Amino acid sequence: MQYISTRGQAPVLSFDQALLSGLARDGGLFVPEFYPQVSQDELRGMAGKSFQSVAAEIIGRFTQDSFAPEALGAMISQAYSGFRHPAIAPLVQIDSNLFVLELFHGPTLAFKDVAMQLLGRMMDAVLKAKGQRATIVGATSGDTGAAAIEAFAGLEQVDVFILYPHGRVSDVQRRQMTTIDRSNIHTIALEGTFDDAQAIVKGMFNNHSFRDRLQLSGVNSINWARIVAQTVYYFTAASSLGSPHRPVSFAVPTGNFGDILAGYIAKRMGLPVGQLVIGTNANDILARALSGGDYQIRGVMPTSSPSMDIQISSNFERLLFDAYDRDSADICALMANLTQSKHFSIAPKPLERIRSEFCAVCIDEAATKSEMQRTYRDAGYLLDPHTAVGVGAARQTMARQAMAENPSVPMVVLGTAHPAKFPDAVRAATGISPALPAHLSDLLDRKEHFTIVANDQSQIESFIAARSRVVT
Repeated sequence: MQYISTRGQAPVLSFDQALLSGLARDGGLFVPEFYPQVSQDELRGMAGKSFQSVAAEIIGRFTQDSFAPEALGAMISQAYSGFRHPAIAPLVQIDSNLFVLELFHGPTLAFKDVAMQLLGRMMDAVLKAKGQRATIVGATSGDTGAAAIEAFAGLEQVDVFILYPHGRVSDVQRRQMTTIDRSNIHTIALEGTFDDAQAIVKGMFNNHSFRDRLQLSGVNSINWARIVAQTVYYFTAASSLGSPHRPVSFAVPTGNFGDILAGYIAKRMGLPVGQLVIGTNANDILARALSGGDYQIRGVMPTSSPSMDIQISSNFERLLFDAYDRDSADICALMANLTQSKHFSIAPKPLERIRSEFCAVCIDEAATKSEMQRTYRDAGYLLDPHTAVGVGAARQTMARQAMAENPSVPMVVLGTAHPAKFPDAVRAATGISPALPAHLSDLLDRKEHFTIVANDQSQIESFIAARSRVVT
């Protein structure tokens, strides 16, 4: 299987090449030339299998030209050996036909661990096999950075530089990044927003001389391997709830669009998915785009769910690519409009296609707090504010289904973070102070290591060039 760019001007790559490249050289995102299919018999065969076994089946369809099955299986086993729940991604029922898929049992208490722990091992294996080093750069709104640092800390083949918006992440999120004292880890507090950090990272990849000299590689969800790894838990959750004998719907708190895109990919592969519900916080660009077809950037409003305080949802480009019949010229035009005028309009036919696959619900700050209160009161279950957005979006969607007398299908909300990552928001809503797991119990006492840098790409590039050990 080979991988092409959404913008049509980059070389076609193998999986391991796309893995190391991250962003395509034309500024686009890599996607597979086709979506491999999973038969109904294969779906039935997943019932009762371990998460690791299903992961090997699903991911192997995308990586078969790059990793032997035995090597992939070993990496998967190692990646999930440190998770705190044997099921890796267990389901918990919180209401009638409403479930939370807990994706926060990894080392940094966020769903990013599910993909990042595997990504780190894949990249290390490819670099060692090629005798190469890489400079990993990433932008984070909170969780990606911690997951990347945890996955790559101490690896000899890579130097890691993570940009996060200074003062715009929770204390726990920040400290999970800044308290790792390893020589290959560099944490940068950017004086700007997440969108600023993401724009700088993309700008560095599009600066080809800098990119080639430092052998840049990316770990944000622009890296296709992240999406592949995230498709797995859609299959395991659906299997637990009776797939393929009945469809299962999913509601996803959405920022950069990668996590819900993985559900779309699973559906394209043959998983019977009912609805894909996009849950946005007050920064509701995706809800507005699906409502009126106009994707228009506005200012970012700080919320209690900071990982979703995003206006440029990078992975939306991958969905647009499919919605526009994989016409890269159309995608280039849309992205040019976004760069020049901070908006673009989705044509009627592609918009209809997107609406046939997704719906979007905005859950503002008051509704987020209310959902945290309701779920704790009624089910005794603590939600972090991001998952609360997903639950709120799920409840609204299920209510509309009931009013329309549609057949009810299970609704799974992706639980993206442990409530202890956002203790202030959880305490304000429920009066409960969630405790950190034992391995992080002293996190707030650990020494921090980070550098505050201006919102300027040239300064960031100088900072990285002075510290990367890549020599070309």
